[in-house]
Amino acid sequence: MKIAVRYYTKTGNTKRLADAVAEALGTQALSIGEPLTEPVDLLFLGNSYYAFSIDPEVRAFLKTLNPTMVGKIVNFGSAAMLNSTLKKVRAEAQKVGVTVDDREFHCKGEFKGIHKGKPDEQDLKAAAAFAASFLQTPAD
Repeated sequence: MKIAVRYYTKTGNTKRLADAVAEALGTQALSIGEPLTEPVDLLFLGNSYYAFSIDPEVRAFLKTLNPTMVGKIVNFGSAAMLNSTLKKVRAEAQKVGVTVDDREFHCKGEFKGIHKGKPDEQDLKAAAAFAASFLQTPAD
């Protein structure tokens, strides 16, 4: 199975999660500024809420994807105030015909002193375990 990890971060929280996910998957976490150069079965996409939505750069990245290059997106991320970005990512991915898995990883992230120290080591281990679970179960 071919897997890629891409992320977008403003605070560094999502990069830390992306690095843990990528290590568990035996690949490298790259910024969404790095385009996919070959088809992947799973694209782990790290992102967060910024001003109550996904960042315009994440939206633009999703617009570049197509179902011949990406079998399925697996969403992960953190946020200080809001929950998962899964619905927002799915809505954008559907516009280009790319499927988003129902499973995702989400945890609290530190922002301006809120949730200090998050994601912490326990969160990073949980993100890695989540990612590793995809190596044990076939993609739908």
